[in-house]
Amino acid sequence: MSSSEEKGPLPVTPEKEVPPPQFTHGGDAINQHRDQEDFWTRNGLNLKSFQRRGDGAAIDSLDRTMKGRHLHMIAIGGSIGAGFFVGSGKALATGGPATLLIDFSIIGIMMFNTVYALGELAVMFPVSGGFYTYSTRFIDPSWGFAMGWNYVMQWSIVLPLELTVCGITIEYWTKDVNVAVWITVFMFAIIFVNVFGTLGYAEEEFWSSVLKLGATVVFMIIAVVLVCGGGPKDSAYDEYSGGKLWQDPGAFANGFRGFCSVFVTAAFSFSGTELVGLAAAEARNPVKSLPGAIKQVFWRITLFYILGLTFIGLLIRHDDDRLLGGDNPYINVDASPFVLVGLDAKLYGYDSFMNVIILVSVLSIGVSSVYGGSRTLTALSQQGYAPKIFSYIDRSGRPLISVLFVCAFGPLAYVNLSTSGVVVFDWLLALSGLAALFTWGSICLAHIRFRKAWALQGHTLDEIPFKAAGGVYGSYLGLLLVILVLIAQLFVAICPVGGGFNDVEGFFKSYLALPVVIVFWIGGFIWKRTGWLRTDQIDVDTGRRELPWDEINEYRERLAQMPAWKRVLHTVFV
Repeated sequence: MSSSEEKGPLPVTPEKEVPPPQFTHGGDAINQHRDQEDFWTRNGLNLKSFQRRGDGAAIDSLDRTMKGRHLHMIAIGGSIGAGFFVGSGKALATGGPATLLIDFSIIGIMMFNTVYALGELAVMFPVSGGFYTYSTRFIDPSWGFAMGWNYVMQWSIVLPLELTVCGITIEYWTKDVNVAVWITVFMFAIIFVNVFGTLGYAEEEFWSSVLKLGATVVFMIIAVVLVCGGGPKDSAYDEYSGGKLWQDPGAFANGFRGFCSVFVTAAFSFSGTELVGLAAAEARNPVKSLPGAIKQVFWRITLFYILGLTFIGLLIRHDDDRLLGGDNPYINVDASPFVLVGLDAKLYGYDSFMNVIILVSVLSIGVSSVYGGSRTLTALSQQGYAPKIFSYIDRSGRPLISVLFVCAFGPLAYVNLSTSGVVVFDWLLALSGLAALFTWGSICLAHIRFRKAWALQGHTLDEIPFKAAGGVYGSYLGLLLVILVLIAQLFVAICPVGGGFNDVEGFFKSYLALPVVIVFWIGGFIWKRTGWLRTDQIDVDTGRRELPWDEINEYRERLAQMPAWKRVLHTVFV
């Protein structure tokens, strides 16, 4: 069997990476550069650390201190935040428990295939700063421009949203302090974490994910007891209930419109799942750690999203007025079904415990927004798709100017203090709610086109060390589901849940992401004057990672000797 090194133009020097002009990677040199700095500079704790790194400030100058445990926890719990803990309440009220389960399952299937496709590409092509470059490389440079800026704006908008949820969460315990104070406190907390660069993000994500996942497991154990009637006497769960709420008030709400409308909440809840691919470029050894981290996504989707929301549908009536969350269901923790279960069960203190978890989760997503947005913006700058000032990388490996740019959106959270704040946040949600769908669809399409170009140029699947579980068909399914969800949301934008037809304002509040992406796409074409790439124009060799084929072949031989059930276990889960 031929290896990728034998077919590609890569040098045979071990542990080295090819530095082509556009798609570069050089982890060993970066780690050596980092080791030459003193402790305070490496960790961004002195003034010297803010100076420009002296190696040309390429995107590959980003820090590479992330470990396997960090990637695993980012994959399994990194994006669990307000959409899951709070927004799921409005989704339950809008569509009913069956819709909640079906829609989240459909988005889960989409994400499973998307993340596996991303994993295959990231192991083959270690591109720091943004998987939007796969769109540039395998689809259309103009579309890559649109996807990169779409991703930056998505996270820039999520930041003030998450800061507002933090402030509103604190108000659950006390309303004596103005919410602006708490927004300020948490904004400085997010900035403080980002001072420590990649390591700060990685450690924060690791421990917050451990806490989020632990709390979700505790919730599911309690939920089993409550569904079986083991709640305290005189509580709502002191007798067996089973699936009676699926019969009264019913499994569905608001018919087909309700079914379609829940997709946007599900998409918002899964946003950030793809960050594991972005973070992999800053890992010490992504070839070993990324495949295992990608496989953890299955557990997040099944155990935490699907199973957790199933219990929510068994415990909370979808016609409960408390789920409506006032004017904005994403920022009102009183509407969280996880909190309402504790209140109805008379588990005193459990509601406060879940609010602490929500607070940690939302703060975690805020940190992720700065990380994801800044890395992508720096990569855009390095590719010539953004002003060069954003390519500034300091001695501790932080994309400093890009971090400041994303953080500058944080003060938008203060608009919630005005009477028109809810209106502003509706528009922010309109921008961020569907933005992730375009990113996920682009990843699937990039994988499809990579596989076509790979075969056209005489390569075989044996030369791909980590293959997507569903192969190219999984990417086709993921892309198809993205298109169907966008069509469903278009239907809701025209025919809202309340009945009748939407006005112009209501339509764009539901579907603003599409015209924004189109504007970016046109802007990219005007800037670069490039269009759709033909299959024979796609370069699958430049910048391809040199791989330890002896280890890979040895693992494949061991895998082939395993029983069928064990092969499936290792291929999909381990």
